[in-house]
Amino acid sequence: MAESMGQHTRPTDPVGRVLFQISRLFAIFGGFVLCAMALLTTISVIGRSTISLPVTGDFELIAIGTGVAVFAFLPYCQLVRENVIVDIFMSKTPFRARTICDLVGNFLYVVIIILMLWRLPLGGMDLYDNDQMTLVLEVPQWWTFPLAILCLILLLAVNIYTTVRSYREIRLNRTL
Repeated sequence: MAESMGQHTRPTDPVGRVLFQISRLFAIFGGFVLCAMALLTTISVIGRSTISLPVTGDFELIAIGTGVAVFAFLPYCQLVRENVIVDIFMSKTPFRARTICDLVGNFLYVVIIILMLWRLPLGGMDLYDNDQMTLVLEVPQWWTFPLAILCLILLLAVNIYTTVRSYREIRLNRTL
């Protein structure tokens, strides 16, 4: 939000570069998942319209894939400052006000991620203990939880990094 549109968003410090590379790999994985979902949807629609034979459980697979892709994209989006942008409200404000809002937003995001990391494993264990399955394909619902937790751990590291980055930007009065 505090960054000007023309400025490069790739971090230049060692920690930021490592987080960027890992987040980038997760985002690429999420892109492959999205491509697979698009292919699955296309095959299912063509099968349904031509031979009245859709892919069984396509909506379940799309739901699972959407969750996986969203969790995979979040760290990269946050790191390159494209996660949540409210430029329509902040574009006319002074740089310092924008960076303070970034700092507060990043800090609140860290708190939310910590809460999610506390509760998500418990939800996954509950699904495992109760042997809950999807309706049509009977895929165990807990299977995506370990990947979601891994993505949240990366997102937490990225958000701690962006919170520190915002604090340093306020102190230096410039975008890093």
